[in-house]
Amino acid sequence: MPLAQQLRLRTSNALERVNQELKRRTRVAGLFPNEASLLRLITALLNEISDQWQTSTRVYLTMENHPQPSV
Repeated sequence: MPLAQQLRLRTSNALERVNQELKRRTRVAGLFPNEASLLRLITALLNEISDQWQTSTRVYLTMENHPQPSV
């Protein structure tokens, strides 16, 4: 893997931020009537975070100008 990507991937800050956001949002909701309602909330939050990453103008990792692995 290229050095620039290794430097980005060596830390878990992005994952820690996602976990922090999930914890914050579930704490706001308080109690859940059943497991399905908790899973719906978490799924919606993860979709929202994914959409933000895909539509963001910030580039965290770029795969441009890097050779693709041979299969």
